[in-house]
Amino acid sequence: MSKQHYDLIAIGGGSGGLAVAEVAAQLGKKVAVIESHRLGGTCVNNGCVPKKVMWYAANLAHAVDSAGDFGITVTRGATDWQKLVAGRENYIKNINHYWDGYVEQSRIDRIDGHARFIDAHTVEVNGVHYSAQHIVIATGGQPIVPPVPGAELGITSDGFFQLTDQPKRVAVIGGGYIGVELSGVLRALGSSVTLVALEERLMARFDPMISAVLTQEMEKQGIRLHTHFQVTSLARSANGLQVHGNEGRILDGFDTVIWAVGRRPNTAGLNLEVAGVEVMANGVIPADEFENTNVAGIYAIGDITGKMALTPVAIAAGRKLARRLFNGEHQARVDYDNIPSVVFSHPPIGTIGLTETEARSRYGDQVIIYKSEYTPMRHALSQHGTTTAMKLVCVGPQEKVVGIHMIGDNVDEMLQGFAVAVKMGATKADFDNTMAIHPTSSEELVTLKNPFVEIAHTTPH
Repeated sequence: MSKQHYDLIAIGGGSGGLAVAEVAAQLGKKVAVIESHRLGGTCVNNGCVPKKVMWYAANLAHAVDSAGDFGITVTRGATDWQKLVAGRENYIKNINHYWDGYVEQSRIDRIDGHARFIDAHTVEVNGVHYSAQHIVIATGGQPIVPPVPGAELGITSDGFFQLTDQPKRVAVIGGGYIGVELSGVLRALGSSVTLVALEERLMARFDPMISAVLTQEMEKQGIRLHTHFQVTSLARSANGLQVHGNEGRILDGFDTVIWAVGRRPNTAGLNLEVAGVEVMANGVIPADEFENTNVAGIYAIGDITGKMALTPVAIAAGRKLARRLFNGEHQARVDYDNIPSVVFSHPPIGTIGLTETEARSRYGDQVIIYKSEYTPMRHALSQHGTTTAMKLVCVGPQEKVVGIHMIGDNVDEMLQGFAVAVKMGATKADFDNTMAIHPTSSEELVTLKNPFVEIAHTTPH
């Protein structure tokens, strides 16, 4: 049986696998990437990129709805779903094409197929053995479908991106970021949407302020919310699809049901046991701060580690791992503290650091909160305006900023710069000493006053 040897093999051609392979190749190493689908992983093909295209389409729909209030005469008809999907898929194909060419130009060998470990330094793909001193597992995640009767009647987020026609009556099951994002897009584009969540509040892991404002805004948009709803089965009826829940609750009349209850690591089928790699019951591969697994020479990065399931985190982990292995940067590792993240809901959410609840649990009476809630100037004349809410979580006599939580127009773009400040250890005084840019929403974060008092007004300072 033929066998090829490499300095590094990355199993998975997504964000993490491509990042570690790219840097290793730049450092002169012989590298291969194993991938059974298109390069780019979930983010490019079934995640961030196509989702953001759909989010922009939804934003444009909202803009048309409010244009008349500003004296702009427009009329919105039905969404041309086929045109939107065709444009989105062409955009993704261009990214796939870029990565195909980039991998070839970087002299990274691309191996198409599924990898199985033969031993701690060897994998098999399509009957061929490949060995390496360093093997990086970066296989990402896949949508979860609960084992309930009729579950197959629903589709996942992957299935959402395969829809060729717009669903008219949709039930989205899941109150986390995927469910919230898909619900907002579908409603803005004209679908009737019902969101079902197991938890008592949407985005339950986020600051309670975020959940409260998001719930208010989604209800204003006409999305029907059912929280504390445990789905027990899906079924067909004369009216369409049914969602059955605890306490005998039944929601009826849907043509599409979307499972958005989370993702699990895509580690089954790798034959990890023969390599001795520890795997948890939920498929997570434990990795230390340097992305080492329990087996020397085998590493895990990205979603499969159960750390922060974010594309930039996987990319950073891959790059730093390659530099540690091949460039003498022995302490190169990702700092998992204060990682900013954004949810592309309507309106969007931006957050970094500790929530108020987490801060009070850790620091007690040392916590100082500054908050603001208002209608931004973007909606000064609009009957379709959304609320913006912001919170600074500060700690100690110096009022170090340990958390920022925002929901509202453009907070997704605002957060990046403020994340730099938090990462550098900025205090409330540093924020106060920064000149405001007026009139903007971002100026709120450098003009907040009166701790513990919520400031309400209709336009920014």
